[in-house]
Amino acid sequence: MTLIEELSAWASGTRLDAVPERVVGLTKSQILSQLAAIRAGLAHPLGRRLVRAFGPPVQADAGGSARVLAGLGSWLNLDDTAYAGHLANSTVAVPLAYVLALGLDGRALLTSVITANECAARVTAAATLGPFRGQTAAHTSLVGGVAGRLRAQDAPAERWADALGLALSMPPWTLFPAYVGSDARALGALVPVGMAMDACDAAEAGFGGPRDIIEHEDGFLARFATVPLPEVTTAGLGSRWHTDTLSFKVRPGGPGIDAAVDCALELHRELGLGAGHAEVTEVVVEASLYTVQVDRTSRPYLAGPDTPAGALPLSMAYAVATALLHGDLTTADFMAPAVREAARWELAERVELVHDERMTRDLFSSVAPFGEALRQAGDRGKEWTARFTGVTAAGPAGSSPVCAEPVDPARSLEGSTKLTPARVTVRLADGRTAVRERGIPIGGAGEETSRSHPELMRAKFLAQGGDEGTAAVFADLEHATAAELRHALEAALATGAGAVRVQRRGRRL
Repeated sequence: MTLIEELSAWASGTRLDAVPERVVGLTKSQILSQLAAIRAGLAHPLGRRLVRAFGPPVQADAGGSARVLAGLGSWLNLDDTAYAGHLANSTVAVPLAYVLALGLDGRALLTSVITANECAARVTAAATLGPFRGQTAAHTSLVGGVAGRLRAQDAPAERWADALGLALSMPPWTLFPAYVGSDARALGALVPVGMAMDACDAAEAGFGGPRDIIEHEDGFLARFATVPLPEVTTAGLGSRWHTDTLSFKVRPGGPGIDAAVDCALELHRELGLGAGHAEVTEVVVEASLYTVQVDRTSRPYLAGPDTPAGALPLSMAYAVATALLHGDLTTADFMAPAVREAARWELAERVELVHDERMTRDLFSSVAPFGEALRQAGDRGKEWTARFTGVTAAGPAGSSPVCAEPVDPARSLEGSTKLTPARVTVRLADGRTAVRERGIPIGGAGEETSRSHPELMRAKFLAQGGDEGTAAVFADLEHATAAELRHALEAALATGAGAVRVQRRGRRL
């Protein structure tokens, strides 16, 4: 049996009763969180252009709806992450479209999202030690799109295998200059989800897909992974839950920015800076190599108020300066008039980002985003680590993050952490210095988030204009009827004066 066939056999038969309560709880928060991200996307000028180009979030064609929902929720970096991948752009967006089209209830939505999470995260994990990370790994949305739709449709395993094989036959290869330097980033999830919908349509019509495309010697992993980990694709199905590794975004911003912004917000309150940026003489942000590299690659695209929408969420300097000045970082800070405020850019010029070797070791020690893959790879991961860090395989400060002996790929992921640490030091003209440090950002996978994620995501949804009654439905989603879920989704996808148009007639499933 090939990897796709084994994954399809499991995914086509998943049932909510077999899922641990903690995983169901995380998924409810994930759905509400992604609805907040979609609302944020709708409110942004680029999101409105996306709707003009591709139609409203809820359409007669469920596949078209899935594409638009995927695009709206992705590019502001308000979407949640897991080990491995940015899942919700496909694993939540596509089930939302199909439960509405099919008239399904809350249990069906939860089952579809969890199944899609597990499929997409596993294939992404198998290629984690490769050229693509985060949202640039478009294959995450390919697999999540197929799985989210077919679980909602209760499709047979044979169709799953064909659709997954077809979807992975021509996976997108993201070009970073376009992704960061233009509006193309808003299509980063929309395009692969559209491809996933085409693959499902083709499989339903009788097209056959290559069943061994993941592990074939010239297949997906051979092209998309520097160190392929095919074994993780099916390890621990039904017992090892990748949904356990979810980290939730409470504010927009790219990889590694969250902890630094958390620190900056505390410093804003302590120092009472207000708009008095002139008194700040220096801001030093210390972070892991991952954060430094992401910021470094985005810097050539920064152009002050004219910075492309794809690059701005990746700018550490802009995010920290905004948080220090205004005591918050919201989606409004990534559009006019906020982006044209001179004080932000003047302070951003004084923000210095430096690499901290201990923080890099901490990053590699946690499950996400790389640690688990490196532990599974063992000695195979040394070459990838050397390329990523730009130093010898011994790793930073001579301490290798690579295990000589691979760990069991089927072991539980419960209790996973995501360490993306940062330390922010602010020096003022009057001689004062204040410092804050954080290892796991607010919402990041860890013990604190495992307790607080329902309230955090409720607050996120309300901050994007959602209402209390709708949030309450998703908090008790496993008991929501089809009618209750439809009402809640239509409310969640409405944005006041700019409410989305819901097409009801001629639904295509």
